[in-house]
Amino acid sequence: METRAPDRFKIAILSDIHYAGAAERARGNDYEFRSIANPLLRMFVRFYRYFVWMRAPLDQAPQLDRCLREIDPVDYVVANGDYSCDSGFVGVGDPAAFQSAQECLGKLRAKFGDRIRFTMGDHELGKLTLFGGQGGMRLASWTRTKETLGLEPIWKLNLGNYLLLGVCSSLIALPANQPDTLPEEWVEWVKLREAHLAEIRAAFDALQPQQRVLLFCHDPTALPFLWREESVRQQLRQIEQTIIGHLHTRLVLWKSRLLSGIPP
Repeated sequence: METRAPDRFKIAILSDIHYAGAAERARGNDYEFRSIANPLLRMFVRFYRYFVWMRAPLDQAPQLDRCLREIDPVDYVVANGDYSCDSGFVGVGDPAAFQSAQECLGKLRAKFGDRIRFTMGDHELGKLTLFGGQGGMRLASWTRTKETLGLEPIWKLNLGNYLLLGVCSSLIALPANQPDTLPEEWVEWVKLREAHLAEIRAAFDALQPQQRVLLFCHDPTALPFLWREESVRQQLRQIEQTIIGHLHTRLVLWKSRLLSGIPP
């Protein structure tokens, strides 16, 4: 007997889990600002952490377990990036951050199996700290993200007339991220970006007229760079939604909208 494919799918989206395993938790919640020499800046970062961002970033791991216990049955899941707290600021090339990401991904894979797709976030690869200028993107983290954690810069999932497409925002927005990279690694990063853009062009060029795209892109900084791609612009009407992460809070989303000129 022939089974008809469903015409509706229920998809859960998780983003910015920032799971902290034991090694990251051991660094303490002051990891971000204790090395800042300027006392006024250090005080400001404490204030920012306490009132704007998150007071105890390394104590949130139980929230993932709670989510996995309480989530309703779904057909597919998309995790939209940032699986560790990146407390070493260089991505999963840092052993503690790698342990956190591996534990986080393991929990998600154990729960959802082959029904989950993973988008790369900026903290998998490393990110320069907002205050203090520590860390940044590292090729060692890129290698470990792909080869050991099993995350790819691009993923695709066809569901009826929909294409779910995940891309790597850090590579797409590489020109904006150049200060985060090491000079000796820049040429290799550029090659990785060009290869990724080629994959994205191919995905959009292959779209059928009836298809609609749900685009998953962790950091919205990448979106203006995607707009510069002719293949993307030509198929823009087929992008039904763009799902981002990265911004964490309504306050930061509001600020980002304001600065980018997007109306509320």
